[in-house]
Amino acid sequence: MRSLIDILELSLEEIDSLIETACDIKKNPAKYADKCRGKKLATLFFEPSTRTRLSFEAAMYELGGNVLGFSEANSSSASKGESMADTARVVSGYADIMAIRHPKEGAPMVASKSAYVPIINAGDGGHSHPTQTLADLCTIKNEKGRLSDLTIGFCGDLKFGRTVHSLLAALSRYTGIKVVLISPKELCIPSYVKHETIIKSGMEYTETESLEEVLPTLDVLYMTRVQKERFSYVEDYERLKDSYILTAEKLAASKSDLIVMHPLPRVNEISVAIDKDPRAKYFDQTLYGKYMRMALILFLLDEKQKNTEEKESPYRLVHGKKCTNPACICSTEQELPQIFKCVNEEEQIYRCIWCDSRAK
Repeated sequence: MRSLIDILELSLEEIDSLIETACDIKKNPAKYADKCRGKKLATLFFEPSTRTRLSFEAAMYELGGNVLGFSEANSSSASKGESMADTARVVSGYADIMAIRHPKEGAPMVASKSAYVPIINAGDGGHSHPTQTLADLCTIKNEKGRLSDLTIGFCGDLKFGRTVHSLLAALSRYTGIKVVLISPKELCIPSYVKHETIIKSGMEYTETESLEEVLPTLDVLYMTRVQKERFSYVEDYERLKDSYILTAEKLAASKSDLIVMHPLPRVNEISVAIDKDPRAKYFDQTLYGKYMRMALILFLLDEKQKNTEEKESPYRLVHGKKCTNPACICSTEQELPQIFKCVNEEEQIYRCIWCDSRAK
């Protein structure tokens, strides 16, 4: 069964096709108004969400389908201790496709192994958020006219920012991409993302703590909030939360055709004074997200009808190791097998198939 757990599961051709479909939906909504009549989307959101959950629901309704589900773990049987695998298997009997957000990394993948319908990863902890990446790619393509030969700055929380990690992975397959990583040292990009996504792909990159210094060079600025919910100690959050605040004065030094993006919600990292600036595209980004999710739902339901098989892992899989990531779904899921993929044979680097954490 074809699902979407990680953005790299989609080929560049499939991404281009999804963007094309999303743009057609935007131009011709009536053409798609009955495409999902009689179909049901289950939204299983185990942690809070506004844009992602509502955009999925709006997407399905605008395709003529229906929605069922829950918006917090306490309103599901997870509060009674039910496993992700069991929840997915049960709910897949009630719906044709499922979107899952979960604080544990790897939960949507676990669901995809048990469900009888396609699973869409709507965000799993600090790991991955592929549908946000589709929204981001659609925004860049529509606003800049291309997905290559761009200098893109990522600013803020690059350590826990799953949207950043997913977008970097997607951009690593395009040509002429230069990335500028802007963050305090405590929130810098994880070393595994840097080495296995950026360096391995040959993307040109620089790291800096100064937004003002690099802002004039950027074609795209991707701002992120410092995520309070990912910190173990509130003192660390309070110290870092105001590291970067984009103001109109700072933006004045940027290119006239710069686009400013943000996965939202924002706290105070972008001044509201910028909202009316034509370079501000973060609210457009949310609309592109709805259209891309509509396109994705249609794509996966079509793949389901074709009975398209899930692709085999390109990595050698091994047992006998242990994941030490406390945020991994394997820390709570009953009898979940510990399986690792060998991402580097020469250096013997193994990563958990559920959360991508490196084996110790």
